[in-house]
Amino acid sequence: MAYRKLGRDNKHRRSMLATMTKQVVENESITTTETRAKELRKFVDKMITYGKKGDLVSRRKALAFLHNDKKVVDKIFNDLAKRYENRNGGYTQILKLSERRGDDALMVILRLVEETKSEEAKSQKKLEKKEETK
Repeated sequence: MAYRKLGRDNKHRRSMLATMTKQVVENESITTTETRAKELRKFVDKMITYGKKGDLVSRRKALAFLHNDKKVVDKIFNDLAKRYENRNGGYTQILKLSERRGDDALMVILRLVEETKSEEAKSQKKLEKKEETK
C-alpha cells in the first residue's frame, strides 16, 4: 500500500492532511502523532516543491489541495520557495516527544527545516562550481 489510511475514509483523510499542511506552513511546526507526521511530510514537501517550480499549473495544484487558501499558497510560493531554493527535498524534520497519556501514541513535532549558515555556504560553493564548469 502506497499510503497510510489513518483510520479514516478518503475524503476525511485528504481534508485532514490538507488542513494539517496549512497549519505546518502557517506555524512552521505542529505537534501530532508519528504516523500522521510521516504521512503529512509527503504533502508538505510536495507543496514546497510546487512553490519552487513557481508556474501557474503548480500554483493551481497547490490551491486545489489547500482548499483555495491564497494566504498559505502565497507564503509557499514567495517565502518558502526562496528559503529552500538550493535544497533538494527534505524540507521537514520530525522530532520525537513522549507518548500521549490517553492512548500511548508516540507524539512528535513536525517542523520545517531551518538552513544553517554552513549549509548556505555549502550551497553557494556548489552553485559557484556549477557556474565555473559551464
